[in-house]
Amino acid sequence: MSKFTKANEKIAEKVVEGYKKIENGVVEGYKKIETGVVEGFEKVTDKCVEKLFTKEGESVEDAKKRLSGTKESDQ
Repeated sequence: MSKFTKANEKIAEKVVEGYKKIENGVVEGYKKIETGVVEGFEKVTDKCVEKLFTKEGESVEDAKKRLSGTKESDQ
């Protein structure tokens, strides 16, 4: 192999290595954002159900089940 080919291979390896690091960082960042958005949505949903739809002494989970039309035996 020529020196030029060896140098090209080393450059290619470094480029691929750098790309993978960037890709992993982007994916991890996306997953963190996605998790935060889902958790925030669930908190807002729970508060809405609590304030608007729960009956006296009913838990949020029970209200959600009642509103969705499912029973404990369905699960």
